[in-house]
Amino acid sequence: TVLLFLLLLTGCGQSSSEPLLQESPLQDGEEIAVMETSLGVIKLRFFPEQAPLAVENFLTLAKEGYYDGVTFHRVIADFMIQGGDPTGTGSGGKSIYTDVAGNRGYFQDEFSDRLFNFRGALSMANSGSNSNGSQFFIVQAPQLREGQKESMKNNGVDKQAIAKYEEEGGAPWLDGQHTVFGQVIEGMD
Repeated sequence: TVLLFLLLLTGCGQSSSEPLLQESPLQDGEEIAVMETSLGVIKLRFFPEQAPLAVENFLTLAKEGYYDGVTFHRVIADFMIQGGDPTGTGSGGKSIYTDVAGNRGYFQDEFSDRLFNFRGALSMANSGSNSNGSQFFIVQAPQLREGQKESMKNNGVDKQAIAKYEEEGGAPWLDGQHTVFGQVIEGMD
């Protein structure tokens, strides 16, 4: 189960010009979430400039208590853990954004060439393009699959990103398919 608390961080570093945002130091005033689970605490940072809709959606739902008591309904070893569905089935959950009738619905994808599905990435779960709701996942893949490094090289992926994937693991096939909007900064174990 999940229980989220939000903290405002202060005095945590200087600006970084690193192209890989997920490696950049925490900044003064940066908001983080503390997710209490039955297996321990997970701390998350966010990237509101690159994924403003996803970050606002997640933080607003967390502040409303939407995620309190919700389980990780999909756990795939060495791949990812998925939560955010209040029904616990994987088929429920809506975003904070409303349609013209005022019903909560879905929002569009937000992709950045500076955020990747590295191990520890917090990304939006979806059922296809522009179908983001309340569900999210944390990438757990500890290493690349065979042939992925060559595939990334052939597709012109940034060399620093490839090196980070080699070092940390992740799910590069999800890049450009699922919005990355945060990163675990503590609690991957």
